[in-house]
Amino acid sequence: MTQNPLLAVEDLRVDFATPKGLVEAVRGVSFSLGREKLGIVGESGSGKSVTGRAILRLVRPPGRVRAKKLEFDGTDLLGIDERAMRQIRGRHISMVMQDPKFSLNPVMTVGQQIAEAYRINGKGARRETKRRALEMLEAVRIRDPERVYRAYPHEVSGGMGQRIMIAMMLIPDPDLLIADEPTSALDVTVQLQVLAILDDLVTQRGMGLIFISHDLNLVASFCDRVLIMYGGQVLEVCDAKRLNEAKHPYTRGLLNCLPRIEAGSSADLPVLRRDPAWLDQGV
Repeated sequence: MTQNPLLAVEDLRVDFATPKGLVEAVRGVSFSLGREKLGIVGESGSGKSVTGRAILRLVRPPGRVRAKKLEFDGTDLLGIDERAMRQIRGRHISMVMQDPKFSLNPVMTVGQQIAEAYRINGKGARRETKRRALEMLEAVRIRDPERVYRAYPHEVSGGMGQRIMIAMMLIPDPDLLIADEPTSALDVTVQLQVLAILDDLVTQRGMGLIFISHDLNLVASFCDRVLIMYGGQVLEVCDAKRLNEAKHPYTRGLLNCLPRIEAGSSADLPVLRRDPAWLDQGV
């Protein structure tokens, strides 16, 4: 556990009441986060995104969030009212959602949305918002930021929309950024540039980062620690640089399923075999 953590999570549980019974999406997740890069990996449906949303209290009914502790910088996130939580969202904790096309407002220009994020969080007067918005668009490697500033979301590509969302979430200078697949729609060159921006914010400004991804190789090379989730639980916690030395058979299975471009590697990729016992092996 990290000393004096920025975020402390203990026994986080998220469930949804459905006509067919209770669905437990997150079951007893515990971790702490300092001013570091924490990766969360696992298959689709393992509870990664729901964990991120639960931290920001974005799980709506019929979803229910419970935890023994959900504390950000000394504040009990489950104990404060919605008005106080709105003061934390964006200003102190931001989240880049998985699909920018559904996160951007279709009737507002890109510039209006980024400027709004800047003004709402009390970061400056109206006069300087355009300058800061253009700076952030340049920071995420968008060419011709003036044109994109005036554009509507439907006029930009998926990859550009993803970079716009990253710019919007970073402009308030949050203490913690939760990034849900933030580079999935980017080409490799832009992906490396965006990761460099995030790395600078963590190392130079002391921001904390939760990086949710399916890409084990990317997480291993970029993050400091990695949580491996399965069935709503954390099965293993690894030092990112030593992810290839992971012990749990689920983590080993994920690593073995990664494609490799090597001479003579023409064999079929192995299929991950799941053990029902893993559902009761959370750490």
